[in-house]
Amino acid sequence: MSEQPGGPPPFTADDFAQRLRRAAETAGRAGLDGLLVTPGPDLLYLAGYAPVAITERITMLVVPAGGEPRLLVPKLERPDAEAAPAGSNLGIVDWTDGSDPYAAAASLLGRDGRYAISDSAWAMHLLGLQDHVPGASYVSMTTALPMLRAIKDADEIDRLAAAGAAADLAYEEIVKVQFAGRSENDVGAELARLLRRFGHSQVDFTVVGSGPNGANPHHEIGPRIIEEGDMVVLDFGGLKDGYGSDTTRTVHVGEPTAKEREVHGVVRRAQQAAFEAVRPGVECQEIDRVARAVITEAGYGEYFIHRVGHGIGLTTHEPPYMVEGETQILEPGMCFSIEPGIYLPGQFGVRIEDIVTVVPDGGRRLNQTPHRMQIVH
Repeated sequence: MSEQPGGPPPFTADDFAQRLRRAAETAGRAGLDGLLVTPGPDLLYLAGYAPVAITERITMLVVPAGGEPRLLVPKLERPDAEAAPAGSNLGIVDWTDGSDPYAAAASLLGRDGRYAISDSAWAMHLLGLQDHVPGASYVSMTTALPMLRAIKDADEIDRLAAAGAAADLAYEEIVKVQFAGRSENDVGAELARLLRRFGHSQVDFTVVGSGPNGANPHHEIGPRIIEEGDMVVLDFGGLKDGYGSDTTRTVHVGEPTAKEREVHGVVRRAQQAAFEAVRPGVECQEIDRVARAVITEAGYGEYFIHRVGHGIGLTTHEPPYMVEGETQILEPGMCFSIEPGIYLPGQFGVRIEDIVTVVPDGGRRLNQTPHRMQIVH
């Protein structure tokens, strides 16, 4: 996994061995014969391996419910695979250009096995496996094992906390700059520079939703010039030392109106109520329900138009999801966003978001910047 200079020590071969054992056991309990893991976050999590380029050449980690994991790689990439942190834990099988890679893959699978396959798998690779092992069946990794990466260990939580702290530093700096008279594009670019300055290797998004644009939760930065009197939604994040940040604060250019203060206050209360509901044993959907109840009681229920949160880890969006219908029980080590919002079309939007981790007696925020409405200029 990518590490920043001076960052945390890398995960070890033992760390990956434990993850591989846990993945195999989890697959067995789910009635699967194994996992088929292709390049992306699942492979990074289980093997610490990311091919230099993800191409049409198939790379696939086979983790059987019983037996030793095997990593299928193109022969030209074998040295990199062997040097991966989990390389010593894997039997590496290579294939050469001109040979049939799916025949090589088929030799690692049971003829009538049932496998969970990474959501990031290419369709051509799955279809190739189906042609060569027609008796096998495949299910989505997220569908079959949504919690595979959801319970973070202490080292992972430390990385998430450091990413959150870096995003907080970026926020503390961005509110010092001039907003009025600058474009959303300009402020978004400044946010991206700040995230990188404070250690992010990758910036995934910088939402700057000013005035009526703030009523679009996923507004992309654009040429609109920010004006005096605008509410501005700032939602930004990315990866630091391989783990994600994602935070939102809503600022105001100059003095807000009474209605703007009211809406902001409702969202702030909803976010706090949802945070206070976090504890082991609570269903994920309950966190959404608590926040939604506050907003609905205030008369803005129809303007809260998304789930209240999503998991975070090696990617900025992953299970578990804090949404109605999700009965997954919260467990210590789960990390997710709490981000209620109110979006008034043609007027403005407000969202407040922290990353939270479940601890034995409740929740712990991984973002520490104030929730109050920050006045900017």
